[in-house]
Amino acid sequence: MNNPLSPAAVIGGGPAGLMAAEVLSQAGLPVDLYESNPSVGRKFLVAGSSGLNLTHSEPPEQFLARYGERRLQLEPYLQAFGPPELLAWAAGLGVETFTGTSGRVFPVEMKAAALLSAWRKRLEESGVRFHPGHKWLGWNADGDLRFETESGEQSAQHLAVILALGGASWPQLGSTGDWAELLASRGTPLAPFKPANCGFDVHWSEHFRERFDGSPLKAVVLEFTPAGQPAIRRQGEFIVTRDGLEGSLIYAFSAFIRDEIERAGSATIHLDLAPGHTREELLARLARPRGSRSLSSHLEKSTGLRDVKAGLLWEFLPRLIMEDPVKLAAAIKALRIPLIAPHPLAEAISTAGGVRFEGLDQHLMLKDQPGVFCAGEMLDWEAPTGGYLLTACFSTGRAAGQGALAWLTANQLIPSPQGD
Repeated sequence: MNNPLSPAAVIGGGPAGLMAAEVLSQAGLPVDLYESNPSVGRKFLVAGSSGLNLTHSEPPEQFLARYGERRLQLEPYLQAFGPPELLAWAAGLGVETFTGTSGRVFPVEMKAAALLSAWRKRLEESGVRFHPGHKWLGWNADGDLRFETESGEQSAQHLAVILALGGASWPQLGSTGDWAELLASRGTPLAPFKPANCGFDVHWSEHFRERFDGSPLKAVVLEFTPAGQPAIRRQGEFIVTRDGLEGSLIYAFSAFIRDEIERAGSATIHLDLAPGHTREELLARLARPRGSRSLSSHLEKSTGLRDVKAGLLWEFLPRLIMEDPVKLAAAIKALRIPLIAPHPLAEAISTAGGVRFEGLDQHLMLKDQPGVFCAGEMLDWEAPTGGYLLTACFSTGRAAGQGALAWLTANQLIPSPQGD
């Protein structure tokens, strides 16, 4: 049974969808927000369970550079609603923030729950109608939206539709990527999904896997040289897992590593396991007589390397090199680790791929489907963790909401809006 015609629908209750709904409702427009889960913001809540990283405080030029190949397309939206605007918006919800030593910005309460609760309350008060448990199935022959619900299939008519359906990572929280087939069948240009901010597989020996699964690698420098580009070096930390490597430092390089594996079949990173010491210092210490000490004891006594760092050396270096101070010192400063495959898409923090910008106008409306807008992670872009993902979701959601409002007004489908 069809619902009465209403001006605007938002499909997807993540940050992008909620922001689009806010723009429309604050302009005085009734908004229906459909979400497949029992409640909105589930991935948002899980992502912020250990500390909600809203955005980053680094200078604008450096911030924009984090969006790589899609910087040009995202820049207008990020300039209109970037870190300063996002923090002012959070303050308007009564959410205080602070900047950590890494430059990442968090709510004082750290968690996402308080922000989401205050946000939903404000949206309800401004007229947003929430419809949980509505899985979008596309359009019917009359152009109405189709939804799967517990009580059976339902349809609804709307003049403008904003799709904010997420990517294809964390499908258990609703980001299944199922929408791609629906849009592809209507001719929407799509880029294939790829894992982003993901871990990578390594061929560990069984001994190493069993002994060091879950071990953190702290205070290391990772170096990687993308094809045709200069080497990139960054200090940080990550975790050894049964299957490979994952964690913040790995995620920072994941797009480059993933693309190299796609191009060449594998990728090699280099680790500096002792960034506080030069190769010459290490050599001088390793060259001292070890007497009756075992090689492992000598390594720890001379360099301080033990546990997983020492384990990595034994994993990848033959004993002849371990016994050669010159070669061992060189390996400690640049240990080669081959990565063979990214972790599965469902395990990635985010995804690359999705709706190509070439199929959208400047207001994020599909060129071949007037009145249908896209926002958030379902667009073809990627960024590292550190607040960049959320900021772009907020900013594109806002842009799509403004685009829908402008389109409805220009086509005289609604009266002139009450405000921005």
